[in-house]
Amino acid sequence: MDLARTEVAKEPPGPAEAVPRRGSRGGGAARLGLMALPVAFFGVFFAYPVAAIVVRGLKTEGRGGGWQFGRIAEVLGDSGIRHVLWFTTWQALVSTALTLLLALPGAYVFARFDFRGKDILRAVVTVPFVLPTVVVGTAFLALVGRGGLLDELGGVRLDTTVWAILLAHVFFNYAVVVRTVGGLWAQLDPRQEEAARMLGASPLGAWRKVTLPALGPAVAAAALMVFLFTFTSFGVVQILGGPTFSTLEVEIYRQTSEIFDLTTAAVLTLVQFVAVGLILAVHAWTVRRRETALRLVDASLTSRRPRGAGQWALLTGVLATVVVLILLPLGVLVERSLDAPGFGYYKALTSDDSGIFLVAPIEAIGNSLSYACAATAIAVLVGGLAAAALTLRTRPRGDGKTPVTDRLVRGFDALLMLPLGVSAVTVGFGFLIALDEPPLDLRSSWILVPLAQALVGVPFVVRTMLPVLRAVDERLREAAAVLGASPWRVWREVDLPLVRRALLIAAGFAFAVSLGEFGATVFIARADNPTLPVAVARLLGRPGDLNYGQAMALSTILMVVCAVALLVLERLRTDRTGEF
Repeated sequence: MDLARTEVAKEPPGPAEAVPRRGSRGGGAARLGLMALPVAFFGVFFAYPVAAIVVRGLKTEGRGGGWQFGRIAEVLGDSGIRHVLWFTTWQALVSTALTLLLALPGAYVFARFDFRGKDILRAVVTVPFVLPTVVVGTAFLALVGRGGLLDELGGVRLDTTVWAILLAHVFFNYAVVVRTVGGLWAQLDPRQEEAARMLGASPLGAWRKVTLPALGPAVAAAALMVFLFTFTSFGVVQILGGPTFSTLEVEIYRQTSEIFDLTTAAVLTLVQFVAVGLILAVHAWTVRRRETALRLVDASLTSRRPRGAGQWALLTGVLATVVVLILLPLGVLVERSLDAPGFGYYKALTSDDSGIFLVAPIEAIGNSLSYACAATAIAVLVGGLAAAALTLRTRPRGDGKTPVTDRLVRGFDALLMLPLGVSAVTVGFGFLIALDEPPLDLRSSWILVPLAQALVGVPFVVRTMLPVLRAVDERLREAAAVLGASPWRVWREVDLPLVRRALLIAAGFAFAVSLGEFGATVFIARADNPTLPVAVARLLGRPGDLNYGQAMALSTILMVVCAVALLVLERLRTDRTGEF
């Protein structure tokens, strides 16, 4: 989600041209070599499990078994399935519209205003994005559910209503718009809009004719990402929707784990796969549009103290939105976890007498941390190699056609984003039925959970490191090669010092998203080694105040860990371009 990319002008041909450049045949071979491990990783642990689900659902068993393509029309013709498709689409559209409506003023405030506590507030609004969906659902359950704050104060309950789902989606995706749009907005030269006003344009007219066209691609990209995240929503709908509402992701989970109808699950997986592919294709197009020439300036030069009653009112409104939408649910979550005297709910986490788990719930903390560390190592390795492959440039062929390697890399780039949109439930269940025979019999291995979590972490590693790697001056690498440095030493002496900070940020994001992965982990985490999100979901699924309170306590612990990780990332970050 890079908003602006620094392109480095190349020097005229000179002596350095004698060194094999990134555009040489060797550069193409190096690209393919770097892509080998990421392609193998995604092929074995993403494409294979998903394909196994589809094959198991749409092909009859036996040597002469054939494909049941007629079942696709049969499943899609079911009125219940059509209702799920309709609800999934319209709730994603409404969630996206509400998020833009509430977050665009925040994007402007962070881009143009300078006020005390701005950096802290920026971190606060980003916390929901890295929170596990289970925690988000639990927080809103404590706010709008049975016995929640609104129920106690005014008898208002929104759980099992669509409003709870919509509000939770806005809470979760507010930072996507603020960081993506606000990052570019902060770098737009305000003098262009001022010039339009000097020529007689009204403030609204100048904004509509000058600023909006420049922001348009960034707004579209943010909207598409919000739509993608809400279209594939699972944890939030599972907790807040109850039996009334079901998205594609929830329905796939229900069909696989409760009804055991793999055919319907396979059809829904294909539908979601096609929809996500189209969304990512449009998103890639908007990203290319954002990379067109814009007059960008240092973000620190465009922000100033609010002036006038209107600007102060806007700042106050944004602060009130952040307090009500973000801080209130999180505050209520913490308060509910402390309802029992003497930290009773936290103390109950150390007991294994609940019958829900084979171990005390508190052990889920250590399990989650160890799994997340392993997943982060895998994601950084695979994502780092992928980002390096995408960074290498090849010179155009003599006939002006795009090299075959470049075309392969474009498809590879799209492949890296698919785990963010394809059903994590399908991947998790696919792990169980596909990775059950040597040499990939991993169902009893602890590494299965980190592998599933790493699939979600790799896209964040790539999107974080890619702009930084692309900004490294190619001439530095060439100069090192002229002096006799090997490719490995060039990377160690030139690239690594420049991208070390971005690598740490990428690792932090991979750790945070791995810690909160739920859709796949709910299938493959064993009862004696539960993760925090799985433990929270199982506690919420059991009646009783003690189970509810323990769920709130575990959610609070998970929230604190994710928030600390994010604050560390904010201290490491040097740019504010909106790159996650």
